[in-house]
Amino acid sequence: MAAHLDGPALLALHARALEHFGDLVRAVPDDAWQAPTPCTDWTVRQLVGHLTSEQLWVPDLLAGATVAEIGDRFDGDVLGADSVAAWTAAADAARAAFAEPGALERTVQLSYGARRAAGYAREMTVDAVVHAWDLAQGIGADATIDPAAAEFALAELAPQADGLAASGLFADPVPVPAGADAATRLLGLVGRDPAHPLGRR
Repeated sequence: MAAHLDGPALLALHARALEHFGDLVRAVPDDAWQAPTPCTDWTVRQLVGHLTSEQLWVPDLLAGATVAEIGDRFDGDVLGADSVAAWTAAADAARAAFAEPGALERTVQLSYGARRAAGYAREMTVDAVVHAWDLAQGIGADATIDPAAAEFALAELAPQADGLAASGLFADPVPVPAGADAATRLLGLVGRDPAHPLGRR
């Protein structure tokens, strides 16, 4: 199963997911930062800000800080005047922190409790894969999900299918055609409608 990748393979998939999201950030047209995304509460800028904030947490959590200790340090607008530079710096630091020798073996304190850092890396990889699709839709870019990334994310999330919408982090699942590929099944599972990504009917 893709969800049980060894350390080097996981780090490589995580790095590719961040790089793909970064490519999309660099491709945002100047007039598209306020455009809507499939995340109905977020514009393109807010979506990029969310992912950037998520990356900013990584070095501190891997260094042993708790959520309470980090507090509101990364709340609010973390993008500043240069969204691309802010994303790039945060993503580079997160990728480097996960790649430190032994980092994946550590235990991190997340909002829902303690987790092995390898599990945190898998979670962050899935987050980047799904939100890259959201960002691509928001800016009208190619939204194709890499098949290996889709299989990985689906394997990670499928065991939690019954609780995803109840968590409040995802919309209700969207039915997809029988025999759909991994990317389509993944998107349906996390409440995205590949046929109507921005809710158009």
